[in-house]
Amino acid sequence: MAAHQYLIFGTAGGFCGIAWNDIGITRFQLPTKSADSTERLLLRRLPEAERGTPPVEVQEAIEAVKRYFAGEEVDFSRFKLDLQDQDDFFREIYAAARRVGWGHTTTYGTIAKELGAGPEAARDVGQAMAKNPVALIIPCHRVLAAGGKIGGFSAPGGSTSKAHMLELEGVRLTPPEPAQQSLGF
Repeated sequence: MAAHQYLIFGTAGGFCGIAWNDIGITRFQLPTKSADSTERLLLRRLPEAERGTPPVEVQEAIEAVKRYFAGEEVDFSRFKLDLQDQDDFFREIYAAARRVGWGHTTTYGTIAKELGAGPEAARDVGQAMAKNPVALIIPCHRVLAAGGKIGGFSAPGGSTSKAHMLELEGVRLTPPEPAQQSLGF
């Protein structure tokens, strides 16, 4: 198993963490309010990781994350990931989620259908998103529940963080218009 290194860094959204090995990025921790909290969360998943100096591609990913949380449009699809610990179907789900671009959303069911699985696989897609080891780089925040509902989000701040990330991308999740309009009198 390749040795993991990590770095905690500040962004406009808070402190993020990133971990990598010789193959690629292995973990990404969405922002929390403190560097210590972010480090604890990251090391909970990778207790053997050691602080390190990021290689060029990881440093480029860090700069892209900083630009993202500053509100700039960013495409993370070029960054190499190491997802070897994930099962094959989850890797397929993650590849599909990576194709959902800035400012766009999809649903768990749509990804399941895209992968040729039945509607029951939407639950598997949801589980893959909840276990996403590199949230943001694999944009699980762009995958919604049926009917365009926000769904869950296992990152710090829960669905509020998910909505905020979508708002950074110009996506507004508003309640649907009422079926019956007022007559105004």
